[in-house]
Amino acid sequence: MADIPRNPDTVARSGLQSVRWWLCIVATYSVAAIAGYLASLAHMPLPWMLGPLFACGALMIAGVPLQAGPHLREIGQVIVGLAIGMRFTPHLLLVSLGLLPAMIASTLYIILATFLGALLMRPLARIDPTTAFFATAAGGMADMAVVAAARGGDTNTVSVVHALRVTTVVSVVPFLVFAYGEPGTATTVETVMSHEIPSLLLALLVAYLGAHLLRPTAIPNPWLLGSLLPSAALGASGLLHVAVPGVMVIVAQIMIGVWLAMRFRRDLFVRLPRVAAGGLLVALLLIGAAALGAEVLSFATGLPLTTSFLALAPAAVTEMVLTAKAMHADAELVTAFHIVRIAMIASTILLVFRVYRFVLRGHYGSGI
Repeated sequence: MADIPRNPDTVARSGLQSVRWWLCIVATYSVAAIAGYLASLAHMPLPWMLGPLFACGALMIAGVPLQAGPHLREIGQVIVGLAIGMRFTPHLLLVSLGLLPAMIASTLYIILATFLGALLMRPLARIDPTTAFFATAAGGMADMAVVAAARGGDTNTVSVVHALRVTTVVSVVPFLVFAYGEPGTATTVETVMSHEIPSLLLALLVAYLGAHLLRPTAIPNPWLLGSLLPSAALGASGLLHVAVPGVMVIVAQIMIGVWLAMRFRRDLFVRLPRVAAGGLLVALLLIGAAALGAEVLSFATGLPLTTSFLALAPAAVTEMVLTAKAMHADAELVTAFHIVRIAMIASTILLVFRVYRFVLRGHYGSGI
């Protein structure tokens, strides 16, 4: 079959659009890198993530067309998962198992806090109860939007509230931790790690494949958890210890910061101002609840308050782990708390929704 001739003008326009697209990506990450560098000079917490987040987020709200690179956020999470997973040791795994009851209790506390947040969000934003529930649930934004849509919720509203919560947590919690938290004394095993490039490439391949295998599951954030779990297995077993270069972690933070900034879609905030205001208030209340719960968790387990606070921070597991790492806190324990929380919420979200419907049965009718 002969090829169909293509219009030269169409080909030219397509090529020009492709060039513009790539130039936009280069410009976006150039702005992000400069913002990260300036934030590091200003001694901002997590400068290489928060700098790009604030700068690119402001440009997005102002209507400047930015473009995140394809698959870069996922690659950034794989790098972070590898860096944290390689720090796991057999002793740390035993400590994590000993803290499992505290992890379960903490997750139940977060579920209760988000449950109350949904009850508050509904009248504040004047949205339907189903949308309010999935908008405040401590799960992944994409996952909650899909589940909400299947049950008649508004996916745009769910996305806006989740974007606000994640951004607020990422923006506020590191500042609180760096301002009021006590730096930890957690040590790394990087002195006995391999610095060979082939070993690093092998570890990255294993981490990436682990993340890719977890993608079809219902677990939120598969790129972080899927890369972290095999990395932790390799590190704890002693089969492979790899030092992740600091520059790679910086690049990963820039990738994640840009992706977070892309959530600041101007049209959504213009169309849903009341929802945005309600979502911001609920996010701040959830941070306050996490701070209060951290006091109890620290008292009950003896964990440092900084570690407890980061372990209870609602969502943003990648960013909280990076904050813990920067504060020399127990990033691995923070990770373990978040893994248990994610697993419990993913497996119980519909059950909790049934309880929520029962509490608000007057709004759902008598068919509950």
